[in-house]
Amino acid sequence: MPLTTTRKMLLDAQAGHYAVGAFNVENMEMAQAIIGAAEELRAPVILQTTPSTVRYAGTGLYCAMVAELAREASVPVAMHLDHGDSFELCVRALRDGYTSIMIDGSKLPLQENIALTKRVADMCNAAGVPVEGEIGRVGGKEDDLEVENAGYTIPEEAVRFEKESGLFSMAVGVGTAHGFYKEKPQLNKDLIVTLRGMLASPMVLHGASGLSDDDVRDCIARGICKVNFATELRAAYTEGVKEVLRETPNVFDPKAYGREARRRVTELVKSRMLVCGCDGKA
Repeated sequence: MPLTTTRKMLLDAQAGHYAVGAFNVENMEMAQAIIGAAEELRAPVILQTTPSTVRYAGTGLYCAMVAELAREASVPVAMHLDHGDSFELCVRALRDGYTSIMIDGSKLPLQENIALTKRVADMCNAAGVPVEGEIGRVGGKEDDLEVENAGYTIPEEAVRFEKESGLFSMAVGVGTAHGFYKEKPQLNKDLIVTLRGMLASPMVLHGASGLSDDDVRDCIARGICKVNFATELRAAYTEGVKEVLRETPNVFDPKAYGREARRRVTELVKSRMLVCGCDGKA
């Protein structure tokens, strides 16, 4: 089926008390793995790319690849720009066919974050494409996104952000971080409950790679509707390549190690979908 937006996906998840998995994609094999896992589990799915990923190959190429895989799939597939870092990148992703856009103004003062998010939301809403904003900073490092001083979302600021920005969904800061964790994260799960009672927007959890299954389930039970996974997919893919090269060092066909890397990503994505509870929801 054609690419769909995240609007119905996340509203259904919000009403059904589960979350849709959103998985960062780097190449064809990862896209095949993610959509293949979704087909097997009958789950809606979001594929997403970061600014550094699209600088590597372009929004048009990634979107065309995912759109073709989605056309052959029987489950809803959305293509999302993750951590859009400029209005211009959001324009390019929208023009190239992305069906969900994130603009990350979380490093900006609140009023500037609102203004930037509203500018993107006004553009995307006119095209029927939902926008994700972020308030409260998710720490850690992913690609060239690095945040040293993370902070929890302030509920009153989140209410104002929702009201004035025109966003559809909101990434909130509750103690998670991008990348793998060096120590156990201090999750403020009660904050999720507080925000859920004050906001209408579906809430997004970034930095889920490395969280325990129980922590992810608990965050979803408290109100999270979309969970992002990135770093662990890259690790699974890379370990698959390494294993094939260790066992058969003379191999030169990329399909040989790409096939094993794809298998590992498929299994990981399936396990994460089961944790999110989105299996059988397509």
